[in-house]
Amino acid sequence: MSSSTIPLENSSQGIPRGTSGNSVDPPKRDWRFWVIFTSIALSLFISALELSAVSTALPIIVQDLNGSDFVWIGSAYALSATAFVPLSGGLAQIFGRRPVMLGSLLFFALGSALCGAASSMNFLIAGRTVQGVGGGGIASLTQIILSDLVPLRERGVFNGFIGIAWAIASGTGPIIGGSLAQAGQWRWLFYLNIPVCGVAATFVVVFLRLRTPSGTLREKLNRMDWVGNFFLIAATTSCVIALTWSGIQFSWASAQVLVPFIIGLCGLVGFLVYEAIVPKHPVVPFVLMSTITGLSGFLQTFLMPIVLLALVYFIPVYFQGCKDASPVASGVDTFGIAFSLAPSGIIAGISVATTKQYRPQLWLSWALVMIGCGLLSTLHADSPRANAIGYQIIVGAGLGILSTTTYFPVLAPLHVSSNAAALATFTFLRNFAQVWGVTIGGTILQNQLTNRLPPQFIASFPQGTAIAYSIIPQIRSLQEPLKGQVRVAFAESLRVVWQVLIGIGAIGLLVSLGMKHLPLHTSVDRDWGMETRKPESTELFVHTTETKDPKM
Repeated sequence: MSSSTIPLENSSQGIPRGTSGNSVDPPKRDWRFWVIFTSIALSLFISALELSAVSTALPIIVQDLNGSDFVWIGSAYALSATAFVPLSGGLAQIFGRRPVMLGSLLFFALGSALCGAASSMNFLIAGRTVQGVGGGGIASLTQIILSDLVPLRERGVFNGFIGIAWAIASGTGPIIGGSLAQAGQWRWLFYLNIPVCGVAATFVVVFLRLRTPSGTLREKLNRMDWVGNFFLIAATTSCVIALTWSGIQFSWASAQVLVPFIIGLCGLVGFLVYEAIVPKHPVVPFVLMSTITGLSGFLQTFLMPIVLLALVYFIPVYFQGCKDASPVASGVDTFGIAFSLAPSGIIAGISVATTKQYRPQLWLSWALVMIGCGLLSTLHADSPRANAIGYQIIVGAGLGILSTTTYFPVLAPLHVSSNAAALATFTFLRNFAQVWGVTIGGTILQNQLTNRLPPQFIASFPQGTAIAYSIIPQIRSLQEPLKGQVRVAFAESLRVVWQVLIGIGAIGLLVSLGMKHLPLHTSVDRDWGMETRKPESTELFVHTTETKDPKM
């Protein structure tokens, strides 16, 4: 193994920042840098807007399309966004960042058009699948391009700025989605993505001029781990299918859930073994998770979106199911998370850049998540609305810190040449966790409602256990005492969701205790970054990582 790939946590002296391998000091940031930064922030904005806007519009969409499999609207997007992320990272490493980002925007726009034209639930789910391929690529390329331009020590601040775009999208998304759904125009929730994708693509074409690797098309294709990508996509798909069906369409103990879930888990284990032994250019190099700090970072990366997505999807359910809130009103009422998410993320990023520390921030964040979810679990059907909004601010502050700092323990033990693979894996875990967040929350809610709602009331819904989003539009018209019973059933059922999230936060805090303090990179990878007019700066250099053990 070459020195450029030795995990810093395990090396005796580490690697000098900016001098080893293919590291180099970052170039001066001129107007082109800020235009590139704006283009990737805009690209991430549309994918974040989509994620948050759909949640408040779900009841109306399900009712309009006469569907019941509401979970698949979120899971189909998360499935494709997860399964194809490592592939997008590999393609970006071989063909360059710009063509992969453009392809991701194209897929997102195409999927949005299909969703807007959907005439059935199956049609909509298919469109969400296509859309997810683009959304996953956008999320992955955003982080990879940022790592090409900004060293790790300063990246917290810039991720905080990107967090502003994410927070604006998360804050306005529920309101936009609720408004369009309430007006019977939910299709425009998807159609509006198309012109925004066009603007983002124009920025990418004109300004995103980054260095690209040399070589023929055949040479580049031979560097792709096609077998590994196939294994990963198949195993991920199997797991997501099982998670989506579990507790909603089929019980956890049924063969329809256990068989694909076991196959998927075995496939993921087999994938990791294959990656460590066989491919010359693995999708997930073994070195990424070979340190305690890196492994802790990846585990925290996986746990954070479980909490975030469960909150994004099911806090609106509380307001709509317990407070008679309209889709628009529930979107406004969920603004508490977005309100605290961006500021806490920026403050955390600045604190990392200033103190060169990342562990205290992560410990604090998990504590805030546990406290916030604990407070949410005290809500009743008749609790003041202000309480529910205020509790969101606390948990949102914790999630904001996590969103901008979990990649520090992921990247600190690695050389900068491993950034693309590490960030693709980072994004894969985040997206995969989104499926778990929606599924865990959905399964708990459906099962709890089945046990708590009056039996004669449940019998009027032919969808079986997938009843939450079918019931919500009818609650307002119910007569007492049935209306009160339904509201209480929703509040008590959601309380169990919040309690489970407390446990997940506790696991995150426990995992974070294993991190070590490591110095943060002050350099970037010289093989990537902005093209300049100087001949020497546009020259393509050979990766030192090519001299390492190909199985690592």
